[in-house]
Amino acid sequence: MMDTASSPLSLQSQKTSFQDLPEASPKPYKKGFVATLMGGASTNPSFKEDNYFVSLLRSSEKKALQELKEKLKASFEDSPSDASMWGIPLLGGDDKADVILLNFLRARDFRVGDALHMLVKCLAWRKEFGADTILEEDLGFKELEGVIAYMQGYDKEGHPVCYNAYGMFKDKEMYERVFGDEEKLKKFLRWRVQVLERGIKVLHFKPGGVNSLIQVTDLKDMPKRELRVASNQILSLFQDNYPEMVARKIFINVPWYFSMLYSMFSPFLTQRTKSKFVISKEGNAAETLYKFIRPEDIPVQYGGLKRPSDLPNGPPKPASEFTIKGGEKVNIQIEGIEAGATITWDIVVGGWDLEYSAEFVPNAEGSYTIAVEKPRKMGASEEAIHNSFTSKESGKMVLSVDNTASRRKKVAAYRYVVRKSSTI
Repeated sequence: MMDTASSPLSLQSQKTSFQDLPEASPKPYKKGFVATLMGGASTNPSFKEDNYFVSLLRSSEKKALQELKEKLKASFEDSPSDASMWGIPLLGGDDKADVILLNFLRARDFRVGDALHMLVKCLAWRKEFGADTILEEDLGFKELEGVIAYMQGYDKEGHPVCYNAYGMFKDKEMYERVFGDEEKLKKFLRWRVQVLERGIKVLHFKPGGVNSLIQVTDLKDMPKRELRVASNQILSLFQDNYPEMVARKIFINVPWYFSMLYSMFSPFLTQRTKSKFVISKEGNAAETLYKFIRPEDIPVQYGGLKRPSDLPNGPPKPASEFTIKGGEKVNIQIEGIEAGATITWDIVVGGWDLEYSAEFVPNAEGSYTIAVEKPRKMGASEEAIHNSFTSKESGKMVLSVDNTASRRKKVAAYRYVVRKSSTI
């Protein structure tokens, strides 16, 4: 048996070719901070991820780094081994230590005294909290694993991605079970730190490496009032003890009342943290996430191709992205399929709300086209299609997505593999 994904392929559109589809550009307008961010998948251009090459620092920043090292050494003169994080000695003087120290300096705008205070306080918290051994604990939140908060895949730049979704807590029974009293809340916060520590474990902590995470937070069905205390504590805890560990915070399915929600936790955030925000209103999740994460790494519930069952099967097969303009129909033609071969495909359109169909067209004259999947309207919240077909004769597979009834451009992705018959 042989696998191949290199069959000739063409994309046809009812109005224009796929290659000619232009990227949409948002029109400039003046709005408040929250309203501007809620305009779609736009990013704040003021934020640029920092590098950690000491040679590229400004002279004042180099001076601050050296001063922090000296003050930290003096603070831990009697117990130097206590000055370590994630197994990295902060007094070791190597590149990994510099990465961590620069995170604290940047979080305090290179004010050495403030950075030292934050760092010492964080070291004390990690010791008291037991953060260094938390990955070994079984906290008993099996029903939350892979649902509420979980690490999954990487973005296009190699950052690990942490997904957060609190809609499950709209169920009062579930809410009481997790947040019903102070002890339960403490246990949940401990579990939430455990999830974050899993992501940090795969960071490089070196100049030029991947030194931060991406956070995707789904606000759909989030009970805004009930989670106020938990949200504030999580944000405060992370900002105080994990400075500059998040490269970007992507909020999806943002409800209309986000302005109120934002005003609730805004006082807990620095301006630098706010500059990392990407906020997408409800229905634009796929369009937003495709800008940062490849479709094969995005969970199916957010318009991607990643399913929980894919996890044991190794790295996901690469997907091809395309866009469908409003008023267009796009045909994906997968040619060169031999007799007896089996083709398996995945296809998804962000916020479907259009018609999809699949047919096999034999090469031989006089042969009938086979309707593999009859035309049907795909709902906005439907997940990716996954299907396969074994051909009795050579031909091509045509996957059609019909967006002629809409004026809205949509992002989409597909992938396929053809397995030739083992019989000769």
